[in-house]
Amino acid sequence: MIYKIAICDDSKEDTGFVSGLLKRWAAERQVSIQTESFPSAESFLFQYAEDKNYDILLLDIEMGQMDGVTMARQIRRDNETVQIVFITGYSEYIAEGYEVAALHYLLKPVNGEKLFAVLDRAVEKLRRSERCLTLALSGEMVRIPLHEIRYLDVQQNYVTVHGKEDYTVKKSLGELEKLLDEEFFRLGRGGIVNLAYISRVTKTDVYLKDGSVLPLPRGRYEALNRAIIASN
Repeated sequence: MIYKIAICDDSKEDTGFVSGLLKRWAAERQVSIQTESFPSAESFLFQYAEDKNYDILLLDIEMGQMDGVTMARQIRRDNETVQIVFITGYSEYIAEGYEVAALHYLLKPVNGEKLFAVLDRAVEKLRRSERCLTLALSGEMVRIPLHEIRYLDVQQNYVTVHGKEDYTVKKSLGELEKLLDEEFFRLGRGGIVNLAYISRVTKTDVYLKDGSVLPLPRGRYEALNRAIIASN
């Protein structure tokens, strides 16, 4: 697989430095990359409108008229799998990345070892996003990408998988749990949640980014919080 990586930075010097690190990382990991550089958020979005097939974005935050966080918000409207890494000279921007699910922040000047570790994580997440849950429904096979599944819940002898669409199958929750990965957490007898979609957790409920609220069984609060921390 060739990983398509975009660097968006208005500094030619910083862009050249990061490009060199990317070449070193690709050579050491023996992976193929295609790198493109853009001097502004606007120039990237112009290209992105024609080709959305990017895997990793390395975004400066302070750029011209549109900053990197605003640009990332636009991308996240229809792309949940691209891995976004912010590169900035200012640590006070770090809190702004949570809403766009940024993988990491790197402070300038970029440390090669830290960038390599972040790129390793990005590739691992991209590989996970390729995995699918295959269901037999009314005589046809449906493949649902795991990253699209928000949660699963049980009603009597049926389980509903909530993704971009809802799919209900006559299977046990335990059977489906074996087909998922470590991004999913078993809430109890009644459901499984994708950790990536959680926005807030209380002692009694799990709040998702789409507004759904799932009951949290007694005794699962600490375990769920540990799982969320481990997944980041």
